Amino acid sequence: MMLWMAISALLLLAIAFVAWPLFRDRRRLTTLLAAVCVFMVATAGGLYYFIGSPGVPSGAGSTPDVSEMVSSLADRLKDNPDDVDGWIMLGRSYQTLGQFDDAVSAFESAIALEEGRNPQTLVALGLALMAQQNGQVGDRAVRLFENALALDPNNPNALFYAGGAAAQRGNTALAADRWEILMGLNTPPEVRELLQNKINEWRGISAPPVEQLSASLIVRVSVAESVSDFLAPDTTVFVIARDPAQPSPPIAVTRRRLSELPATIELSDRDAMIPGRPLSGFGSVEVVARASVSGTPAAQAGDWFGSGVVDQSSSGEIDLVIDQIVP
Repeated sequence: MMLWMAISALLLLAIAFVAWPLFRDRRRLTTLLAAVCVFMVATAGGLYYFIGSPGVPSGAGSTPDVSEMVSSLADRLKDNPDDVDGWIMLGRSYQTLGQFDDAVSAFESAIALEEGRNPQTLVALGLALMAQQNGQVGDRAVRLFENALALDPNNPNALFYAGGAAAQRGNTALAADRWEILMGLNTPPEVRELLQNKINEWRGISAPPVEQLSASLIVRVSVAESVSDFLAPDTTVFVIARDPAQPSPPIAVTRRRLSELPATIELSDRDAMIPGRPLSGFGSVEVVARASVSGTPAAQAGDWFGSGVVDQSSSGEIDLVIDQIVP
């Protein structure tokens, strides 16, 4: 129990180290502050997974000191310097403890062993550098986030921080593009709203009044029986409406689980990706139902989908069968 309390306290400290400078220096950038907290929780929350011991009994004298555990790991790496996972583990541990210089060194060791090919580690080093520099996104951190995106265009942390860095450089169009991709990923609703507000600001878009939102599209989605065997019941299914002439970014998106299909799904202006770009503003709409093996809305090899085009001026309904594979 004491270990959990210590880790919780360290996690709050880690959030404070990154979030407070952002709040102090950019009081109006509430989007960035809130999203940093969420991503820091997700990152630091893995500490127990890496250095914890689920089998350790509770009670006085039974739980080792966190610092001692980290020191033990560092000592072990002296004898096993090629242990990539160990260096990553150590870097995350140091970062949670607020030892940012040591975290940077540990992540650098891991990146050297990986030859810079792991986007997650590149992002981890970028975050450690930001923490080391009181939350500032320096040139080296920007390069790391950009390299991570080159390796994995859907990396959430890289999209978030590279987008923020682009905005700092004055390239708000690129920042908005990246955060729109981020919004299409598995982003919590609370963060999604904050991201959207900032995207609207960057694009100069005002949200239409709620009472004007009325259009809806009925999509009946099913899965071919021959396809069901290839997909897990919890596979995420994205139902996407997009402009046939300009597929990206989508007009409206919602999602379900494969186990919920067949289902009748309603897409409306309330599902719009970008306020000011409502579903009702398009006559012809392409609708795609994609069972995403990767869990992301961007098409990946091995995903299954069904698609069709509907003319909203003459029909507000479409039937889709997921029966095709993305090559």
